[in-house]
Amino acid sequence: MNICVAGAGYVGLSLAVMLSVKNRVRLLEISESRVELVNQRKSPITDEYISKYLETRELDLEATSDPVRALEEAEIVLVATPTNYDPEENYFNVDSVLDIIEKSVKYAPKAQIVVKSTLPVGFIEETRKKYGISNLHFSPEFLREGKALYDNLFPSRIIIGTDNDEFGKIYLNLLADGAEKSRDEIPMLIIKPTEAESVKLFANTYLAMRVAFFNELDTYASSKNLSTRDIISGVCMDPRIGDFYNNPSFGYGGYCLPKDTKQLLANYRDVPSTIIRAIVDSNSVRKDYIAADILKHKPKTVGIFRLVMKSGSDNFRSSSIQGIMKRLKAKGVNVVVYEPIMKEDSFFNSKVERELDVFKKECDLIVANRVTDDLKDVMDKVYTRDLFASD
Repeated sequence: MNICVAGAGYVGLSLAVMLSVKNRVRLLEISESRVELVNQRKSPITDEYISKYLETRELDLEATSDPVRALEEAEIVLVATPTNYDPEENYFNVDSVLDIIEKSVKYAPKAQIVVKSTLPVGFIEETRKKYGISNLHFSPEFLREGKALYDNLFPSRIIIGTDNDEFGKIYLNLLADGAEKSRDEIPMLIIKPTEAESVKLFANTYLAMRVAFFNELDTYASSKNLSTRDIISGVCMDPRIGDFYNNPSFGYGGYCLPKDTKQLLANYRDVPSTIIRAIVDSNSVRKDYIAADILKHKPKTVGIFRLVMKSGSDNFRSSSIQGIMKRLKAKGVNVVVYEPIMKEDSFFNSKVERELDVFKKECDLIVANRVTDDLKDVMDKVYTRDLFASD
């Protein structure tokens, strides 16, 4: 099958790599440097499986910045371009998605278009009417940064939002055929597009709620001088809760959870609710508490150990540590950042240090969302809420 994938981020690149094992895939990407790297079979993002597949597998994959070349023979177009929610404007920017849809209508009018990017609820229906098309569908992604290809190869579920059951089955089979997980073990679902858009936002908001819950538990335990780890261990013995996704942090961050929770909240303007608002507000309250707790130590120079909050990821967009940094700097604290993947020498007017030994020496307190072996020799001055830091 001829497939065009638009966007070489975690979602798009992982799909392009997986599907190009058995299909002809053209990857449309505006970044010429990413196009060049993919065509050299090098990954422009940090993902172990993507790198391994590009280096070792025989893939019918070509990256290009030319929309005509990418789209002209496409039977299916997968749109995985970035979208973002602006809470001040109460606006979800979907310009990149609309651009690909317009190009698809022009250069591949017979192709089925499946949007993978996160969307506001109702986007597919509204866009179908706007362009007078019926070949537009939505499929939510459930991928982790740094493990995107793995999560496509071993999917937790595959969902397509469409009114065309025949195409829905074709799409589900396409992704199931590309997976390494047994088809019988993959839950698959065909639902309406608006319901599928809702699934994505509610799923991520539930995850954010779980993060917020254990963070608030940790805030209580810390303020009362109790053992967070013991309390969480007891709580999570209940099989309905489970012993997973429960390690306290500085707040939920990353590319999806902050914007998806705010987008879902915006959809509740005319609907009675309290939980969604509380989840969004709790993230700010948690950052306030963490910053205040750090300030109790009266540090002169605070070191931020990694802007990247997730293991195996090179992305620090909207990472929770940034909110902590801003609060500390507002109180006059000198902040130094250790982030070896950054090429810039400063971040939000804070010095970026790429030499770990130098970083350790110049900071009298080091803030780490997750503790690694790199910090074991300076644990006496590490501030963290990582339950497993001592393991």
